Amino acid sequence: MRRSQRWPEAAQAPPSQGGDNGLDVLYRRYADWLTAMLRRRFGASIGDTADDLVQETYVRIAPYEAAGQIRQPQALLMRVASNLARDQLRRNNVRGVQVEFSGEDSVEDAERIDADQVEALFFKQIVLTMPPTYRDVFILSRIVGLTYEEIAAHSGLSIKTVEWRMSRALAHCAARVQD
Repeated sequence: MRRSQRWPEAAQAPPSQGGDNGLDVLYRRYADWLTAMLRRRFGASIGDTADDLVQETYVRIAPYEAAGQIRQPQALLMRVASNLARDQLRRNNVRGVQVEFSGEDSVEDAERIDADQVEALFFKQIVLTMPPTYRDVFILSRIVGLTYEEIAAHSGLSIKTVEWRMSRALAHCAARVQD
């Protein structure tokens, strides 16, 4: 992609030299471009929040701009806005909102999130298919983090019984993974 297609013409101007006036100049110069880039990169998943994300981006970079520390304003704006957008998408995903990614960078994130979700679901299914006696020991050991001695005291079992049940639980996991 040619640079002129990706960056606005105003982007070729040198960055501002700090102060509130400089932030205003940055906003006028790049706000529309940044909104368009967010919508293009994240598509419908961002929706109407793109404008809010752009505003939040400028709030986040204000201290750097006031100190005159911004050398490449577009790169900084895009990085901060992309991070805010990803955070927003993660929050939406946690709340049960379906996340639809678009764009080259987002495909890897979507695949990673999907892979993590599939792995968590697979693990949950394995644990739920264990007999309850094995499952209890497995959860107390691997998820809660109790030692075998603590599990034995908690459950009223001998340490050898806890060890045996844990070995059976691990064998169950291994068999399910190989299936």
